[in-house]
Amino acid sequence: MQNDNSMKAAVIGLGYVGLPLSFQFAKCGVSILGLDIDSAKVDSLNHGKSYIKHIPSEAVVEVMRAGTFSASTDFSRIREVSAIIICVPTPLNKNREPDISYIIETGRNVARHLKKGMLVVLESTTYPGTTDEDLREVLEIGSGLEAGRDFHLAFSPEREDPGNPDSKVAIIPKVVGGFTPACLERAVALYSRAVKTVVPVSSCRVAEATKLLENTFRGINIALVNELKMVYSAMGIDVWEVINAAKTKPFGFMPFYPGPGLGGHCIPIDPFYLTWKAREYGQNTRFIELAGEINTSMPGYVIHRVADALNDRQKAVKGSSILILGLAYKPNVDDDRESPSYVLMDMLSERGAKVCYYDPYVPVIRPTREHPHWAGTRSVEWKKEIFERIDLVLLATNHASMNYRELAEWAPCIVDTRNAMSGIQTKPGQVWKA
Repeated sequence: MQNDNSMKAAVIGLGYVGLPLSFQFAKCGVSILGLDIDSAKVDSLNHGKSYIKHIPSEAVVEVMRAGTFSASTDFSRIREVSAIIICVPTPLNKNREPDISYIIETGRNVARHLKKGMLVVLESTTYPGTTDEDLREVLEIGSGLEAGRDFHLAFSPEREDPGNPDSKVAIIPKVVGGFTPACLERAVALYSRAVKTVVPVSSCRVAEATKLLENTFRGINIALVNELKMVYSAMGIDVWEVINAAKTKPFGFMPFYPGPGLGGHCIPIDPFYLTWKAREYGQNTRFIELAGEINTSMPGYVIHRVADALNDRQKAVKGSSILILGLAYKPNVDDDRESPSYVLMDMLSERGAKVCYYDPYVPVIRPTREHPHWAGTRSVEWKKEIFERIDLVLLATNHASMNYRELAEWAPCIVDTRNAMSGIQTKPGQVWKA
């Protein structure tokens, strides 16, 4: 292991962003100190075990044995490193406004141990100005040092796509913006050790805005196909068939797909960071806000389709047994952050339905900020006798590991929000698209 202090960095926040980033640096010979306030995560890593489905425990063991990675809850160890990368959550509060409290509190912890010459990089998605205003202020006040003169400050947005086998930290271009040209140079040098392509931009704010553009682009286009889903359904047209036909065009079109609502750590949240900040400058983001309204209305549309499907069988939502298929926000991951499945479960439960769920990657629901009342609920088993007794299966997340032919054999009624039953032989009237 390199003992040169310039080759040692701390990554704060060992979640879906921080952990793979840590391992990529560690594989490239940079000694990484992983820091997290969650002692369970730290203990798991120090025992060679991963807690994220798409990161195998073998990857933990590999960097541990190489001596290039260690995990700790002791933030005073920041003194051992020359660079700090912050990868903490940036949720919305109950009023759908940005909550950067995790960034601010982390900044205070870093400031206590900040030394001259160190580099601090924020990766958490946020509004333009967070790095050079909010984070800089707490770092300077807490350390007595000045950004750009005594220490370096930069922003580099994370670009993680959990569950996508082609999404690898090493080959995804890394956008980097610095508080000063010297800050940028230092940050580019750091990331160049682990990432093939680094894309420097003129400021932290440009880098912050880049991330918001990427995710707002997706959110708006998903809203478009979600709206078309409802319009085309009223016309008796299958939007999935339309999208599949349109994507054969080799130019000027990119396919996006409808669903039961938005989930994950970025798309449901990031556009609201931009709309909130825009108001400070007297700007209205009507296009973005309209897309947000459409996407957040999708669970209501799905519940309407559930009610139609049950009514067709002379049943009401109240008293019916409904199984949510898939709790993770996207296929083939164990990430349930902001998952629309929780909203669907709440809406059905409020209407008197008896709700359960199945997800092989989420065997038990962990405590969440938004839906703590579901914590401890366990997934049902994938068994014929269980599915046959259910009045309706609501297919919310299409994991590849699910046997959709068995589902067609067992379930009396299926509301499909992901087109997962396409190509599967089903009975007339058994599947309702939503």
